[in-house]
Amino acid sequence: MGAQSYDLMIVCGIETKRLNNSKNCCMERKVEIRLRHWVFVDEVKFFGPGRYELLERIAETGSISQAAKEMGLSYKKAWAMVDAMNTLGKGPYVVTQKGGTKGGGTVLTDTARNVMAAYKRLNDKLNAALAEEPELLSLI
Repeated sequence: MGAQSYDLMIVCGIETKRLNNSKNCCMERKVEIRLRHWVFVDEVKFFGPGRYELLERIAETGSISQAAKEMGLSYKKAWAMVDAMNTLGKGPYVVTQKGGTKGGGTVLTDTARNVMAAYKRLNDKLNAALAEEPELLSLI
């Protein structure tokens, strides 16, 4: 996926307005719609922007520890997220490889890559839908 991380927060229709009233004289403001989405399993957050980013960083670094460090997470928190995905998903998302000539590492499974791609497609569709609804922003 490259070095760029996706925030996956949808920000739509940023509109800067200059207000000319006595209370907010000549103040500029930014009006935007933000939307975040998660997949729930048995009423528990299972997959969303944070786990997407974690998987993306694991793919880039080959390490849960390094991915956690880059995100400002503890290794324990990152491992708990990976364990939850591996346990609650239809199949494992992350597998670790022991030792060897390259010293082992961590890789994403096809399941993880497919879920990430589907999540990104959904995000793109939601972003496109929000872009088609500028009315709310114009009223605020």
